Amino acid sequence: MINFLANPARFLKVSKIATPLMGWACLAAFTYGLWLALFASPPAVDHGHGVRIMYIHVPAAWCALLAYALLTIASLISFIWRHPLADVAARSLAVPGMAFTFLALFTGSLWGKFAWGTWWEWDGRMTSVLVLLFIYMGYLALWQVTPDHRRAARLASILAMIGFINIPIIKFSVDWWDSLHQTATYSSPGAPGTSPEIFLPLLTMALAYSLLLGWLSFRSVEAEIIRNRAQREKNAPAATATIEAL
Repeated sequence: MINFLANPARFLKVSKIATPLMGWACLAAFTYGLWLALFASPPAVDHGHGVRIMYIHVPAAWCALLAYALLTIASLISFIWRHPLADVAARSLAVPGMAFTFLALFTGSLWGKFAWGTWWEWDGRMTSVLVLLFIYMGYLALWQVTPDHRRAARLASILAMIGFINIPIIKFSVDWWDSLHQTATYSSPGAPGTSPEIFLPLLTMALAYSLLLGWLSFRSVEAEIIRNRAQREKNAPAATATIEAL
């Protein structure tokens, strides 16, 4: 599958179908998810209507980690096998990943003020997510400040792979250190979970965010392929014909 999509022409054929499907599915999931989050779900026992911030915050944090995981995989493929679209795919994930990370930090700050009485606390989860934002920014900055494309690709791939160390730190920080954040709700054995009235909008919004990440990434790769084609055609020497050739 990786080899198949590494060809720009084949990728465009797949994206011609996949991109609009993801776009419409994303719109449907957001419409349903926001209705559930804002109107259908009940207020929480402890936090009242403030719990609705969670429906924005948690999916944003999830997609920030998902985008970086996919970015790292693309960077690894680029670093080892030099697939032509791997760098493009990695960069296409960096911008939305950075945006989701910022949104997670912003909404987390709102939630912190509402639930804990503080806008910011230097606990393990908040600090490690802030570090993730800086890694995203550094990754994109490397592409901007390094004029040689191949060198930029190598340096950015190395940074992405090293930065992946931060992902398990984010995940397990609430277990390793004292934190205002609660421990895992679903992913660890014996986790308490939440009620279906809260879980359904949370799951729907997470799906909507994931589809949005996919749609933005595919659109970015498409745009880069078209831009590269136009640049090659512009730089190609003009065709010449002579009487002898005719």
